[in-house]
Amino acid sequence: MFTLSADDLTLSILGCGDGPASFTAEATQQGRRVTSCDPIYQFDAEQLRRRIDETAEGVLEQTRQNAHAFVWDAIPSLDALMETRMAAMHAFLDDYPAGKADGRYVEAALPSLPLEDDAFDLALSSHFLFLYSAQLGDDFHRLAIREMCRVAREVRIFPLLALGGAPSPLVDVAVRELPADGFVVSIEPVPYEFQRGANEMLRIHRDMGRDQPHA
Repeated sequence: MFTLSADDLTLSILGCGDGPASFTAEATQQGRRVTSCDPIYQFDAEQLRRRIDETAEGVLEQTRQNAHAFVWDAIPSLDALMETRMAAMHAFLDDYPAGKADGRYVEAALPSLPLEDDAFDLALSSHFLFLYSAQLGDDFHRLAIREMCRVAREVRIFPLLALGGAPSPLVDVAVRELPADGFVVSIEPVPYEFQRGANEMLRIHRDMGRDQPHA
């Protein structure tokens, strides 16, 4: 969903709002430098495990009711989706205690991260920014995106749809405003589509031809 190349995976990467996902765990096993931040990392592994078990069936039922809104290609069925999601969450839980001790899981929330300027090469946000456009609002998105740009040299956000599947109106705000602050902004196709129409990401990086102060 982020078109991460082999070169991208050599960078230091921050995931924002990652929740119980397996990317950091799998990347660490491959010797990559990936850190996740999320407020749920205030909880221990057993608390997270119980929460995952309690909500799994509800999440599956919501997907079942909206099956028409998804592309059943790489994941061919609801059963396969459940297996994939639970495998990812178990990989996360297996890694979580050691990862939290190592500082790979940071209890933090946008739009204010306890990180230094340029702490990472690349910051990613998956299924958080833009998805909750109505719930989080314009000001939150402005602050959150600028905070990601402060702590990383490049930012990628996926998908560009709000809940319900309509394009988020806040994407246009970012595309319009960020170049004035010295950023290069582009909407790029990605070779991934599970939610119908969710096949683009927003890519933001600094215009190296300008002296860009942190926003």
